[in-house]
Amino acid sequence: MGIHIQLICLFLLAGMGANAQIAADGSGAYVFSENNNHVVALLKGGGDPSLPGKVKIEFYGHACFKVTSPKGLTVLVDPWRNDPTGAFGTWFSSPFPEIAVDMVVSSHAHFDHDAIYRPHAAMALDRMAGILQISDLKITGVADKHQCMAQGEVKWDQWLKDHFHVTNLCPPDNGASWDNVIYVVETGGVRIGFWGDNRPEPSAEALQMLKGLDVLVLNIDGSQHILSYAQVGLVLDKLKPRAVIPAHYLSGSELPSSSLKTADEWVGMQKDVRRLNGSGLMLGPEVLAGARGRVLYFGNNVKTD
Repeated sequence: MGIHIQLICLFLLAGMGANAQIAADGSGAYVFSENNNHVVALLKGGGDPSLPGKVKIEFYGHACFKVTSPKGLTVLVDPWRNDPTGAFGTWFSSPFPEIAVDMVVSSHAHFDHDAIYRPHAAMALDRMAGILQISDLKITGVADKHQCMAQGEVKWDQWLKDHFHVTNLCPPDNGASWDNVIYVVETGGVRIGFWGDNRPEPSAEALQMLKGLDVLVLNIDGSQHILSYAQVGLVLDKLKPRAVIPAHYLSGSELPSSSLKTADEWVGMQKDVRRLNGSGLMLGPEVLAGARGRVLYFGNNVKTD
């Protein structure tokens, strides 16, 4: 009788999909209809990430982006969710879309970056340090540390100390949720860095691994929630990417209750700006030619499926 009931429950969950909160405390991949056939085929075919080709990047709101390699391999970085504890309120008006991707990665263990079981992914990687190459895409995880001192209007560091008695935000004694991985995705001859919520002054070893970025996805918003404008400038001066994509701002995915603001103010102060009219962009020569710190701004153009 017990086994019969369990089987009925599993079939019901499979029919309802991951929206049924089956992944609230772990992976719901056991009900996904997708499989890893695409990854298997790409592994057989090989590939070279350094060869020039068409690379697509799409904005899913907040700090989440999907990169598609010239051979069609897809990696999703930092999908978001609402705080499961409820302590930080509601940031997002709807769940993250259940899109199918080859790989999903999370930079750190905070709710607005770690919904790796929401997408239907063949691979889920959490705070991965090191190098993984599949076909024509290579991803390097540069282990460093989360920003531990609030820079803007919301003093989240003091709030955590007052309400949760968390006093070890900064290294070397920080807890795991204050570790951060900066991902570098290389494909189609383009190197794209994803900052996560990293501190503005990474270790010397990390900085060395981040040299030569073509594009840097960086936390920039009017509330200066993670990085101050001065710290944004410091990061850009050190790394000198050809282009920067603002992220972690109030876009079409967040609610005002997140306390974030748009990146409009900072973008308006920059000299070389391309305001994009869609949620996707092909990172070809016409976009990066002659670029030295060019701003590629998605604004409220957020992909929802």
